[in-house]
Amino acid sequence: MAIEEQKVVSHSRTVSLGDNTPALPEELRDPLVLGNPSIHDISEKIASITDSPMNLKFLLAIGATASLAGWGVLTIVYTIATGIGVWGLNNPVGWGWDITNFVFWIGIGHAGTLISAILYLFRQKWRTAINRAAEAMTIFAVICALIFPLLHTGRPWLAIYWLLPYPNQMQMWVNFRSPLLWDVFAVSTYGTVSALFWFLGLIPDLATVRNYVKGPVKKMAYWLTSLGWTGSNRAWHHYEVAYMILAGISTPLVLSVHTIVSFDFAVSVLPGWHTTIFPPYFVAGAVFSGFAMVMTLLIITREILDLKDYITLKHLDNMNKIILTTGMMVGYAYTMEFFIAWYSGNPYELSVFINRATGDYAWSYWAMFICNVVSPQVYWFKNLRRNIPLMFIISIFVNIGMWFERFTIISTSLHHDFLPGSWGYYSPTWVEVSIFAGTFGIFLTLFLLFAKFVPVIAISEVKAIMPTAQPHHHNEHH
Repeated sequence: MAIEEQKVVSHSRTVSLGDNTPALPEELRDPLVLGNPSIHDISEKIASITDSPMNLKFLLAIGATASLAGWGVLTIVYTIATGIGVWGLNNPVGWGWDITNFVFWIGIGHAGTLISAILYLFRQKWRTAINRAAEAMTIFAVICALIFPLLHTGRPWLAIYWLLPYPNQMQMWVNFRSPLLWDVFAVSTYGTVSALFWFLGLIPDLATVRNYVKGPVKKMAYWLTSLGWTGSNRAWHHYEVAYMILAGISTPLVLSVHTIVSFDFAVSVLPGWHTTIFPPYFVAGAVFSGFAMVMTLLIITREILDLKDYITLKHLDNMNKIILTTGMMVGYAYTMEFFIAWYSGNPYELSVFINRATGDYAWSYWAMFICNVVSPQVYWFKNLRRNIPLMFIISIFVNIGMWFERFTIISTSLHHDFLPGSWGYYSPTWVEVSIFAGTFGIFLTLFLLFAKFVPVIAISEVKAIMPTAQPHHHNEHH
């Protein structure tokens, strides 16, 4: 029996079938937004978070994180006042928790740019509900990362001046051949572009909140930050062009920033560091740890702010696939390091890697290997990729493992010097542990404030992927 027109309703949109075409449904896909909300419902749900009073859970959470941040600030002041001699650094381990934490936080910031820029350029619609939180996380992670190299200089008030080249007034130029100086340019550029990219994407949503909130002070604050956004066709045209340009600029930064951070080690001649695999290895590890941290924050956010209809299992499932993929890349790098150390015929190089797996720091190496390589293997199974408690635990394990990776690379390559008489063992002091814990307090406090006062979901982008926003959407079902 011929059919003149039949419309099959899938999860996402209506599909029209022509004459004499069998009524076969489109490939079923999980919806990106649950509950079938209207355009108004999306604005109402996200904007109401910024205007609602702080509940007890939020106050307790921010009280705990702010207390931890305050303790970290006090230990930072104590370190500056007394000098980095209060840390556990020694000869030969001149880098310890400070540089370990610097590389760790820079890696955490990678997922924000990847989710925002690269997935945007590839038109991946599933990024829309998670990119805003990832972008904010990037900025806060960069802030935490910058604390450690500044403190490591011993006199940060002088380091800020002497690390930046000021034309026509510098009596002594910086050493442009130093990878530590390359970090200054790479991280500052990355942080600046990421902040611009994040704020530009916020402008339409800040205007939505501006029209929603009631108090005059809040209205003024959102009016100022939305930069007079009108929502006209001309405004949207300029917005999309600028957003595309910044996405194009941000994309190479994903590869460049952690590549340059890896040069802190790879351009040296120290066994265990002088290896060409470090740049891609560090980039893969940064994406790996960054996505794990985004996963941790999103699971908490969707529970506390009741955003399960917007941050769905499909989003988390896709992120877990990336975690599995990058975890396998990292595992490959671990294996190739040992192979190349043996294949090179360099006894010093081989000795360093054997020492990593069997020496004084073997506990950190195997903690790294189990957390980064073994634990993500559960994501081969779809039902485990969609298990909320399990993915939360795995995300914590991955970040623990990635911290141990940086610690292992630094400490095991330094504590056994070329002269056995100078071998030593590095242990952090309470000051180093407190500063690291304090950066988590700063990071989480900033994220909580962001989630409360800034739209944590990209309202305009979520609206754009809704079926009702499509030009061929039909409300009637036949």
